[in-house]
Amino acid sequence: MTTSPQNWTRAERLHADRLTEALYAETGIRLVVEGPCPGGQVGAAYVRWPDGHRSVLKWRQLTRLKDLRAGPLTVCEVLHAHGYPCPSTELAVQVDNAVVLVQECMPGAPMECLDHHGLDQALALNESQAGLLAARTDVPLMNLYLLDDGPGYCLHEPLRRHSRRSGALEHQVKSVGADHPRQLPGDDVVHQDFHHGNLLALDGSVTGVIDWDGAGRGDRRFDLVTLRFGLHADAQPPGVTSRLNDILDGLPDDVLRPSWAHMSLRMVDWAIRHFAPGDVEHWLDLAEQRM
Repeated sequence: MTTSPQNWTRAERLHADRLTEALYAETGIRLVVEGPCPGGQVGAAYVRWPDGHRSVLKWRQLTRLKDLRAGPLTVCEVLHAHGYPCPSTELAVQVDNAVVLVQECMPGAPMECLDHHGLDQALALNESQAGLLAARTDVPLMNLYLLDDGPGYCLHEPLRRHSRRSGALEHQVKSVGADHPRQLPGDDVVHQDFHHGNLLALDGSVTGVIDWDGAGRGDRRFDLVTLRFGLHADAQPPGVTSRLNDILDGLPDDVLRPSWAHMSLRMVDWAIRHFAPGDVEHWLDLAEQRM
């Protein structure tokens, strides 16, 4: 469910307040919750520090801080060292079975759609992710979950149960999984949720890329497949989707097929469990284009 200033519930506000109290108990730093961040599928809120600067408060349930340090937090440190526009992490604290993060508030707002100039910038950012983790084999390769369930997403059983059509897709996903490694090899930075809603822009120029919670090591071109699925959610300016389709047509089969299978599983499973029945068909339409 998308969180916005208009539908932030009292329970969500109380949860954010509870997390800032836990941070205060752990660090002695008092943060003031201002309100929810626009967009996104998980909770995030704006907070104000004692010195007045603004940051973003995020939380990840059922997560260990050491796992984030081994993956996403290290990835962002590497990106920062190369001048890539991703938010820095100002605080990272384990609170019970969750990790609470306070991250840099970057300028700009999430893109509502991706025009040709935005696509050019997204492609350049993706290209700059190449090879950045060649010296960081401690960062794990991303798992595609084509043969087994992911941690709360990429679940297979919902597809098998929902309909004959979704069941057939799940069978195809497993067939791709049987023919490819469980992890997509490579030394590139992979965002893993690289869609235009995670691109911040100001006056048409990208100012930041956010939501690196699932980042890891692999083949950066996986993110182009994710971007294509992101374009399917809403209408885009003429020619943008076809341009990206042409780029995907040129990808090696051993990159495109497992990446497409992963995103098909991810989005159809999520739609079955969280969206309306018509949305499931919407995502099946896209998934079947390359399966």
